[in-house]
Amino acid sequence: MKRALITGITGQDGSYLAEMLLSKGYEVHGLIRRASTFNTARIDHIYQDAHAPDARLFLHYGDLSNSEQLTNLIYNVEPEEIYHLGAQSHVRVSFDMPEFTGDVTGLGTTRILEAIRRSGAAPRFYQASSSEMFGSVPPPQNENTAFSPRSPYAVAKAYAYWMAVNYRVGYGLYCANGILFNHESPRRGETFLPRKVSGAVARIVAGKQDKLYLGNLDARRDWGYAPEYVEAMWLILQQEVAGDYVVGTGESRSVRQYVEAAFSYVGLDYKEYVEVDPRYFRPTEVDALKADPAKAERELGWRARVSFEELVAILVDSDMEALGLEAPGKGREVLEAKFDSWHRWGGPVDPIRSASSTDVR
Repeated sequence: MKRALITGITGQDGSYLAEMLLSKGYEVHGLIRRASTFNTARIDHIYQDAHAPDARLFLHYGDLSNSEQLTNLIYNVEPEEIYHLGAQSHVRVSFDMPEFTGDVTGLGTTRILEAIRRSGAAPRFYQASSSEMFGSVPPPQNENTAFSPRSPYAVAKAYAYWMAVNYRVGYGLYCANGILFNHESPRRGETFLPRKVSGAVARIVAGKQDKLYLGNLDARRDWGYAPEYVEAMWLILQQEVAGDYVVGTGESRSVRQYVEAAFSYVGLDYKEYVEVDPRYFRPTEVDALKADPAKAERELGWRARVSFEELVAILVDSDMEALGLEAPGKGREVLEAKFDSWHRWGGPVDPIRSASSTDVR
């Protein structure tokens, strides 16, 4: 039985990854932050009491800002694979909390890498890198594209990326970077644009909201379906030689196109409900991101299967059903047609029922 450690296990990606690894027979350990309230909604349906004889999911309190905790955890768990997904991951918030973002998102990676090096163990290490690192460089972006980060979050991720490369080259550790482009699901936090839009559409249909306020409608992104992307994470760590991989759909849409698709899916004209609020603009904007995933397709055999229109349907369906509304249902049809096993509904339960309104990844 392989043993894996996931930081950020209570986030969107961490929860899907935990489900997938459990389905593959792994013993899974997750790092969670201590809080006065439970923040495990995304993984409650797969959690078993640690005393159960067949328990394979174990949670450990810790923090990416505490080197001693991380060192002790890696020493005691002895994971064969480490998936480092934990971060302060909201780009707009990183402008308001740049020091915290740098400490957790950037230095947190160094603390784990140093713990691995000092432990003398040889786990395979996955660093969750981000397309935001490309910043102002024109698309398409691939593994050879230079970084030009345009936010504290992107700067911290670029630092973490290069630390992973440095420990790979300098110390011979198995360190791989997955440069993932935007990926969404019903478990994405509602403060992130795709869920903010799909949630607003559902509430407008229900008569509970009148307007949706957004920032830059002309920014372009490469959006995919999150459960597919955690498959790529796993595939990256199964390669004989550690490497860096761009993961995305290879297609780009504007925020305006996303909004229009979400509203038109339920027969509404977005222009009647959406207004631009300058408060949501970033001090420095990333104009356009579009993946060139040729290397991932060639070496990993990975390719996105859910289209942009299908992703929109999945998110709007889930938010409408969460409010007790009758959804168009095309999103569910897509999942039933394209997926089986653990990720048809994201695991043993429907992600619509286990979604959380707070993204802690």
